[in-house]
Order: sequence, then C-alpha cells, then structure tokens
Amino acid sequence: MSTFARRVPPTVLAVVVTIVGVLAAPGSVRGASATSISTARVNIKTLEQRIVSDGLHIQRMVVAYDKAQAHEAQLTASLTRTRKQLAAEEARRAKARAKLRSAAINAYVNGGDPASILALLNSSSSASAQMAVYANVVAGNLSAAIAAFLRAGQRIQSSEAALKSEQTAAEATLREVAKEKAAADTAMSQDEALLTSARGNLKRLLEEAAARAAAAARARERALARKAAAAAAAAAAAAAQPVVPTTQPPSSSSPGNAAPPPSSPPPSSPPSSSSGYVNPLASVNALSPERIDQGVDYSGFGPIVAIGRGVVLSTYNSGWPGGTYITYKLSTGPAAGDVVYAAEDIQPSVSVGQTVSAGTVLGTMYEGPDGIETGWASGGTGATMAMDAGQFSGSNSTAFGANFSQLLASLGAPPGVLQNNPPTGSLPNGWPTW
Repeated sequence: MSTFARRVPPTVLAVVVTIVGVLAAPGSVRGASATSISTARVNIKTLEQRIVSDGLHIQRMVVAYDKAQAHEAQLTASLTRTRKQLAAEEARRAKARAKLRSAAINAYVNGGDPASILALLNSSSSASAQMAVYANVVAGNLSAAIAAFLRAGQRIQSSEAALKSEQTAAEATLREVAKEKAAADTAMSQDEALLTSARGNLKRLLEEAAARAAAAARARERALARKAAAAAAAAAAAAAQPVVPTTQPPSSSSPGNAAPPPSSPPPSSPPSSSSGYVNPLASVNALSPERIDQGVDYSGFGPIVAIGRGVVLSTYNSGWPGGTYITYKLSTGPAAGDVVYAAEDIQPSVSVGQTVSAGTVLGTMYEGPDGIETGWASGGTGATMAMDAGQFSGSNSTAFGANFSQLLASLGAPPGVLQNNPPTGSLPNGWPTW
C-alpha cells in the first residue's frame, strides 16, 4: 500500500470514490439532481479541508527536513574541522615517531639491544612492546616519545570513528525525512488533482441543471403562448358567428353574450422599476441571500442579468475566487456613471466593450463552492468601492454593500444579511439611495 493510502483515513477515501465514481461518469452528469449537486458540494468541501491538512503536514515535514539538513551540515563542518585537527595530530605523531627513532638510535649507540631497536625502527604498529623493552633501559626522553605516539594514535582513531558514526546516522535521518516529505508532496498533488476534477464536474452538473431549467421555462412559455393563441382564435371565431335574433331578449347565460376568455401573454423580461432598473437575479433558481460585505453574497443557479443599460468593462480577474469578475458602467438611471460588479461562480456570456441593456444576460450563475457576490465596483480593475474607501476588513458589512442590498431589495430581490449594524463606513455625498 502506498504512503498516501496509509495516511488517508477511510472516510476521505470514500469521498474520493464518490467524486470519481459519481461526478466523473457522463451518465451521472445527464441525470444530475439537487441531491447529487448538494452531495458534490459537501465532497468538495471535504477535499478542501483535506488539502489544508496535507499542507500543514508538508509544513511539518519541511521543518523537520530543514532541521535534519542543518544538523547534517553542522556535522560535515565538524568533520572538516576534525580532519584538519587530525592532520595536525598526524604531524605531531610523525614528530613523535621521529623522536622515538632518534631515541632508539641513541640507545643503540649507547649499548641497547640491537634486535629490539631494529624491530622498533621498522614497526608501523603499536609501540607497546617496544615501550616495555625500553622502560628500564632508555632515558625518560624515549618513554615520553612513546607515550605521545600512542596518545596521538588513540585520539585519531576515537575522534574519527565517533564523527563518522554520527554523520552516518544524520545522513540516514535526512534521507528518511526527505522520503516522507516527497510522499506528502505527492499526496497533496493527488488531492489537488481530485479537487480540480470534482469542481469541473460539479460545474458541468450545474450547467446541465440550469440548461434543463431554462428549457423547461421555454417550454412553459411556448405552452402558454399556444394556449393564448388558441383562446384568441376561439374568441375571433365566436365573434364572427352571425347573431340569430330571437323574440326574447338574450339571457345573461346565452352563449352569444359570453365574454371572450382572457388571454395570458407569455412571460417577459423582469419588470423595470421607476428608476428604469430591473432585478438582476429574477431568473436565478434556488436563490438564497447570504452576508453583506463589500457587496451582497448569494447562492443558486441560473442566468444573472444587467440592472440597466451600460458598457462591459471586464469579465475576468484572477484575484477573485473562480476568476470571474464582470463589471459594467451604467449609463442611465439614478446610478448613471457608477460601476456594478458580479463575481465568482458565474460563466460569463458578455465580452469587454459590449453594450448591455436592462435584462441582458451577463452570465450563468452555477452553484459552485463560493456562490456569487455583486455590488458597486471601483472601475474594472478588480477593486470595489468598499475596499477603496477602506470600509472592508475581511468579513464585515460595509456601507457600500448595504446600499447595493437596498437597491436589489427595491427591485424585488431578497436583501443580504447584515453582519454588523450599522454597517462600516458611510456613503459619499450625492450617492444614490433606494
């Protein structure tokens, strides 16, 4: 079993199976329901939380790796210093050996044992035996040289062995931490790939649902139009029938006096208010208002339209979730010259420079992980009026957001939910109110 499989709890593996098996199948997209969309959103949230957990795990691995790497570098530096010391010790050892040889020659000249002295001169091993031979024969100069020779050798052997052992352990730790960090990076990449796939399939689910809803609405409109046309034809046929005079006045229940059935005109675009603006969210399905912040947040799916006549300034900004940031500058009504934005989970249907009218579809809102936000923009650069005025600090309701919520409510949309009352900041002089 892989490292990733060992780290992922069974519940998360079940989420992955659900996303890959339910969302990725083309048949499931065609048969998407409100339940499958809701389940997909929950699964995406679970994956997002898993990615956050993976990120924290990787951060811990990076810290551990950095510590192990620093320790290994410290040991390497220590080993380098020790090797320099060992070189000095080796020089001292060579000097001690020279003294030892010189003392041995002097001892020989002064009457020492030739065989033992010759063995000492030719030996490259420990001098313990030779030291014993000369302990009672040679002067203190020879004994001191032999002792220094032995100490130097012991220091060289013990220091080098200890450092090599510690460096071997540090290198093994560094390799293990690097392996675990690589496994965590792989798991993170797999989670992000699954999340990207799940979001893409959720978007297709919502687009299919929105398309079905739009097709159903068009079918209802056509049915109403056919019914109205049939009623009008029947009324015209009845009016063309000749009236047969009778001796008695026609009763109120006479078919000749029956009023033609009323006709039902097909639904039209959202009705405009006295300002000439229309409700931009009138055709959104399952519309649900959420918090007021820089603008107003909503969830749901379906077409979102322009409030009034204007010119599109932008459709994309990478700083907003999902990348969609549609702005258009109003040219009519009380807010002429001001800029409206609609951002986040929207598939744009307009392009920069396009002129739109009240009711023009700006894009299709899909029920993604972020919902949408709409409000007053500061041009088409990605900034909002609330942000430019210093009113927004991350989650609070602003004066510009509350003002746009009032505009939407005056057009028939549900207002957003205030997070603080009164909202933060104030409107500039002359700003339209609703």
